Amino acid sequence: MTLSIQGASVRRGKLETLKNVSFDIKAGERVALIGHNGAGKTTLMKACLGLLPLFSGSISVLGDKPGGTAAREATAYLPENVSFHPALSGIEVLSMLAALKGADDNIRDLLDIVGLHEAAERRVGTYSKGMRQRLGLAQVLLANPKLAILDEPTSGLDPISRSDFYRLVDGLAQKGCAVLISSHALTELEAKTDRITVLRHGELVVSDSLSALRAEAGLPIRFHIRTTVEAADEFATTLGGQRVNGQQIELSCLPEQKLAVLSQITSLGSKVLDVDIIPPHLDDLYRYFSAEEQQ
Repeated sequence: MTLSIQGASVRRGKLETLKNVSFDIKAGERVALIGHNGAGKTTLMKACLGLLPLFSGSISVLGDKPGGTAAREATAYLPENVSFHPALSGIEVLSMLAALKGADDNIRDLLDIVGLHEAAERRVGTYSKGMRQRLGLAQVLLANPKLAILDEPTSGLDPISRSDFYRLVDGLAQKGCAVLISSHALTELEAKTDRITVLRHGELVVSDSLSALRAEAGLPIRFHIRTTVEAADEFATTLGGQRVNGQQIELSCLPEQKLAVLSQITSLGSKVLDVDIIPPHLDDLYRYFSAEEQQ
């Protein structure tokens, strides 16, 4: 197991900011860590890096304690607000970090991968926030880490850069790197991670795949049905849905009713022009699992 967290608790004075959290991340697995502000996400990440001591429990990085020599060599970290010396150029920053890490990567290739090839010689002080974030992504790629801890890594990136970032994350995972990524951009995480872990007030609420969370929550599935104009009212009544936008009918059902509803829709014949089946999104699941009544 690349990262093993067992009963981890962190205290700041009398306040327990992390409470008995346990889960593992194996090699090549991409795990999303989500929760409201103050849920304990950054606290957990800093504990995994050895920057915060545990009050109780344990954390292991490839068998080493957080902050140990082997753990540091195996781990790459990208904070939400990455900062580099403004007087250095992009290539100077990355060369310095590579020397500290003992990495022999081709620095210019890494800068090209993250889209900073043309800005390699420019001072970091002239970089935009998105460019600094890209430079941070480049240092994550140094020396092929075994564990990547990414705190709001797409902050400041435009949509194309965000897509490129997750392509890089996929590449890390394919090489066996375990990835722990925290973000408020739930739509991004939905299709780009293998498991969703939810923290609430420092406690672990759930940690499972998106499909398993959908099955456990049992939230309604939505149907968007497009029909011919003349059939819309009739089909809305027949299906018990609501007509919107002229030709579209919207309805919802419980997961166990999905096949029966789909069969009913297809039985209506050629006047049904199209059907979209929309399962609960990660936003819906997050609201469900992070609600007070789930505790």
